[in-house]
Amino acid sequence: MAQIERLDVHAVTIPTDGPEQDGTFDWDATTIVIVEVRGGGEIGLGYTYGDVSTGKFVESLLADVVVGRDALEVRAAWDAMERAVRNAGRPGVGSMAIAAVDVALWDLKARLLDIPLVTALDAEHDAVPIYGSGGFTSYSPEQVGEQLGGWVEQGIPRVKMKVSREPERDPARLDAAREAIGDDAELFVDANGALSRKEALAWADRFHGEWGVTWFEEPVSSDDLEGLALVRQHSELEVAAGEYGYVLPDFERLAGAVDCLQADVTRCGGVTGLLQVSGVCDARQIDLSAHCAPAVSAHAFCAVRRLRHLEYFHDHVRVEQMLFDGVLEPERGMLAPDRSRPGLGLALKRADAERYAA
Repeated sequence: MAQIERLDVHAVTIPTDGPEQDGTFDWDATTIVIVEVRGGGEIGLGYTYGDVSTGKFVESLLADVVVGRDALEVRAAWDAMERAVRNAGRPGVGSMAIAAVDVALWDLKARLLDIPLVTALDAEHDAVPIYGSGGFTSYSPEQVGEQLGGWVEQGIPRVKMKVSREPERDPARLDAAREAIGDDAELFVDANGALSRKEALAWADRFHGEWGVTWFEEPVSSDDLEGLALVRQHSELEVAAGEYGYVLPDFERLAGAVDCLQADVTRCGGVTGLLQVSGVCDARQIDLSAHCAPAVSAHAFCAVRRLRHLEYFHDHVRVEQMLFDGVLEPERGMLAPDRSRPGLGLALKRADAERYAA
């Protein structure tokens, strides 16, 4: 038995490359909480995107739960972590903390077996289709066109932009986006819950009719299940939500209100939690789209039967390239796990992580 010997946590905050904004939030930095678990002469790596307090949560409540356990029994460790956070709070930070440790444990298990994580998960897919995601509401029309057009030139056939912060500015931004990506690329929009039900219905008609938009993410708050269902039933667009799902009932509730469910492997309890969400999608006959964290999602979502695609998010791509060696590069609009490297195939750039330590 390879025993888990130690768990280390690093919180890193990296400034964005410019002011960023969506329909309901502004930010100028991204914090990633990295977990390393050691055992059997190997180091497993996991992470989540959240406040530095997530790392404290790991250290306070989860480290002692996993150290000393069999490194190959990941699901047993996941169950133990879930029990340990009962009184502290499972949704939100608790779920994100579990996710970071769970991903690290899966990475360690695959490394001990000397196989890539995608193989350890007995994945159904060889690669994950991606869509370029950015187009922040703080961007000018020219910036939106340059970014989205650049992804299409790289062979990514679908792109997404943020909308609805100042709706009166959106037509010019959408014009620039469609002109830059051409007629063949798919255009997605994300309101981040900024609109009322009636506003969302009106804009859905315009998005589809004037700019050929096909995907409307969080047209209203993801807490408004009736509103999501209303927009889904009365528009031509596919309605999506789920990035703020943490526990399984979150996804079960949302599955009846959207056309495509979303999940973030670094929020929903890690790989172990994600596979449970995949089961919900199987039962409800609905596709699942990956929210961000591409270095982990490329492996994890290959094991999702009803896989749709992965959000290749500007901020996370940049952070992961800065902090990890072995990050995957898109090919023909896909991310394919590197099957020549064990685990996630990542190595932490320690000097860079220390430079931005939070």
